[in-house]
Amino acid sequence: MNTVILEAGAGAMGMGSMVIWLVAMIAIMYFLMIRPQKKEQKRMQAMLNDLAVGDSVVTTSGFYGVVLDITDDDVIVEFGNNKNCRIPMRKAAIAEVEKAGAAFEETPAAPAAEKKSLFGKKKETDAE
Repeated sequence: MNTVILEAGAGAMGMGSMVIWLVAMIAIMYFLMIRPQKKEQKRMQAMLNDLAVGDSVVTTSGFYGVVLDITDDDVIVEFGNNKNCRIPMRKAAIAEVEKAGAAFEETPAAPAAEKKSLFGKKKETDAE
């Protein structure tokens, strides 16, 4: 009789540990696969929401262009120097965006008084 009770307890213990392992595997899969994908989708959506006329874009097919017009789901992009090459396309086909004028911004030069030499001042000490 005691053996039957021990075997039933061992079976319940095995079932509980299997459920714990199943929950742990689902949690690991969530943090390694689903969560990073959702972060990437939010980043892409924010990038497309900040899209403005004049921004340089790279499409998912690798073409470089400049945005001329924006509607709800579509954009008109001009490719190359040819003014006749204007193609309407979906916003979802844009892979990267570079804001207009971002490439030309330069950091201001530091004033001459604030620049420091590499060697600095040497301290003079009295040798006794």
